[in-house]
Amino acid sequence: MSDKPMIDIKAVNKWYGQFQVLTDCSISISKGDVVVVCGPSGSGKSTLIKCVNGLEPFQRGDIVVNGVSLADPKTDMPKLRSRVGMVFQHFELFPHLSIKQNLTVAQVKVLGRSQAEAEKKGLAYLDRVGLSAHAHKYPAELSGGQQQRVAIARALSMDPVVMLFDEPTSALDPEMVQEVLDVMVGLAKEGMTMMCVTHEMGFAREVADRVVFVDQGEIIEAATPEEFFTNPKHDRAKQFLSQLRAH
Repeated sequence: MSDKPMIDIKAVNKWYGQFQVLTDCSISISKGDVVVVCGPSGSGKSTLIKCVNGLEPFQRGDIVVNGVSLADPKTDMPKLRSRVGMVFQHFELFPHLSIKQNLTVAQVKVLGRSQAEAEKKGLAYLDRVGLSAHAHKYPAELSGGQQQRVAIARALSMDPVVMLFDEPTSALDPEMVQEVLDVMVGLAKEGMTMMCVTHEMGFAREVADRVVFVDQGEIIEAATPEEFFTNPKHDRAKQFLSQLRAH
């Protein structure tokens, strides 16, 4: 086990024009850790997670993923992104491709796998998320929860070293949320390094190693779920939790 973090976010600052979205955000995540990022809407948590795979540029600081620095201009970003699985709020599946094609296209184009190898891997992960029977369907024929599970299988097919989830259940109907969370819980238990922006506090309690609370672009608190939920230190975190409990 290496003692180098899998994700090391070091004093990251980001601006949109004059507006500072992230201020001196620092957190390191070890291999196999599950970190849940939470906070009010507009707090910068989605921006932070998008910085980790270079979807959002940042202006100061550094993020090192599996030993590769995003601030280094020589870094091959497409190669780095191919090792960082990302699951979005809206499933981002290709509507004109079948589920099987959605699972294989990036493996072939980005990783250079043969079609047969890509299909074997993609279908194995489709089975893993419980959707083997749907390989020949198109995204529009699946429910939102099923589409999100396909999106997770697609990300896993790339053999990522890290999985990032940006509010993966917030666009789903309530009865579909659990089927997606169940897949995420399974991944966590298998030792996948995960960084998840989510409002699902039950998931955070069950599987997170740490909960990171972001407010107004700053990491205000980072604690174990036990500490965070029973004894948050900051007033803003207390207020956030009391609002969650009120719903």
